[in-house]
Amino acid sequence: MTTDGADALKAVEEAGRAARGTVADLAGVPDERLDQALRAIADTLARRSGPVLAANEADMAAAREAGIGGALLDRLRLDEGRLEAIAGQLRALADVSYEPAERVVRELPGGLVLTERRRPVGVIGANFEARPNVVVDIASQFVKSRNAGVLRTGSAAIRSAVTLADEVIAPALAGAGLDPAMIQLVRVPGQSSARALVSQPGLIPLVILRGSGDSTRALAAEAARHGVRTMAHADGGAVLYVDAAADLAMAGQLIEASLDRLGVCNRLNLLLLHPSLWDAFVPHLTALLDRLGIAASLPPHTHPLGHEWALDSGSEATVTVAPAGGPRAAAVLANEETSGLAAAIVTQDRTAAAEFLGAYAGTGAFWNSTTRLLDGFKLFSVPETGINIDAVPGPRGPVTFRDLYLRQFVVTPA
Repeated sequence: MTTDGADALKAVEEAGRAARGTVADLAGVPDERLDQALRAIADTLARRSGPVLAANEADMAAAREAGIGGALLDRLRLDEGRLEAIAGQLRALADVSYEPAERVVRELPGGLVLTERRRPVGVIGANFEARPNVVVDIASQFVKSRNAGVLRTGSAAIRSAVTLADEVIAPALAGAGLDPAMIQLVRVPGQSSARALVSQPGLIPLVILRGSGDSTRALAAEAARHGVRTMAHADGGAVLYVDAAADLAMAGQLIEASLDRLGVCNRLNLLLLHPSLWDAFVPHLTALLDRLGIAASLPPHTHPLGHEWALDSGSEATVTVAPAGGPRAAAVLANEETSGLAAAIVTQDRTAAAEFLGAYAGTGAFWNSTTRLLDGFKLFSVPETGINIDAVPGPRGPVTFRDLYLRQFVVTPA
């Protein structure tokens, strides 16, 4: 193991042990105190916005010097408006009611009762790219679900992350009577710390992987090798199919709404058109995209249909445009050529919509609405830890605090 690897492993182990030391006390914390802590984080974020924005500007300056731009720089950026939005989401989360911690499932023979209880995982890890807002998003989910956490972000956001952890989250937790050690931030830079995070099944049995492409898939494979479970969000790229029976004015509005941010996973990536619309609509489409500063990748394509432009540095402002022979054909293309994150149909024909929605197997399916709605806060008014698109049983779609529990079955006398 290299020196960097040894330092990273030591840092993760120390963070994991510190977080685990808070777990026992978390179980007995009243719901009201958890919500008080969330509101305290929101209030502290407002009071300490100066140091947070200064740290973020240092991260931004370093990123520009390193040649980072476009969507990647936008992900990294914080400003007063974004801080206010984060605080608003924290307060909204504090207002969300808790589900019952247990429910009676059924009576068993012999005068017994089966009860299902929801128990926190304990310590959960989270690895995410250079998005400083996610530090607060994920920490808030852990607080709300009574889990401790070990967070690790990309080096580009480390100044912002450290400031948020030390000057916002920790003092707010302490002020609400919680042990601030419950939220740990790994401060050793580089991929060695990400690999160390997914190598500790005894300390950190579950890790949320929120990132892009090959690096996240590689971490998921590394986690599996160590026996660590993951909820991974590696790929995105949303699809919009404009049907023969579409309201084309609505289609234009949804296309524009789906491209409000280019560096996010649920943005419009692949635009499919019914062949009957091609000749008349493509000129209007290209004019619309040109007005938005977006390039249209038209046939013949030199890349896979599902190529995710949000991950293509320098080419983020691109949308792939292709024909699809009908609702089912469009759904099949979305299933086979993309990650399965989200797909939408624009049509006034209920039968066509039903055919598309029935054939599409991905995580989020939309009719006459934008795939940008596939987001924890937009769907549930709750921040998310990420979007899980695994095609296996378990939390799928936006993962929120309600998904960060284990089931326990308890049998007792009636």
